[in-house]
Amino acid sequence: MAKTEKKETGRKLVAQNKKARHDYHILTTYECGMVLTGTEVKSLRQGRSSLVDGFVQIDGGEAWLHNAHIPEYTQGTWTNHSARRKRKLLLHRVEIDKLDSKSQETGHTIVPLAIYFKDGRAKVEIALAKGKKEYDKRQTLREKQDTRESNRAIAAARRRQRASAARGQQR
Repeated sequence: MAKTEKKETGRKLVAQNKKARHDYHILTTYECGMVLTGTEVKSLRQGRSSLVDGFVQIDGGEAWLHNAHIPEYTQGTWTNHSARRKRKLLLHRVEIDKLDSKSQETGHTIVPLAIYFKDGRAKVEIALAKGKKEYDKRQTLREKQDTRESNRAIAAARRRQRASAARGQQR
């Protein structure tokens, strides 16, 4: 009898870099695979990872993820990995060349946005980004607050409208 394997489908988020979206204007995003060891995959499946200080660098035509923290696997033995080692990213040659040329421009950098599992394979979402100035950060926060307040006001008006309509039907 053949074994029936349960295939993992969908997208399971492991880690997200919210600070990158706050500190940078995201220009384009790319999904790429990562070259990982077995203990790194097991540690990621436990949902443990951090991208806070992570960045992507292109060396010799290859993309490398630096400073992404994947903690050691607790049940790992001498085969365990180091937590902050650099990891190779799997991208098409055209994408690497495009990212390399764009990242050479002043103010542009490549940052990781998220690590997740897609159909059982570990992926990282990276972005070509441009650094925000301090006033840009304040302005985006102000815009978020304004939209939040307007949404609250609209929701409150709808609730009042529904309540008055319900009272009108009861009479």
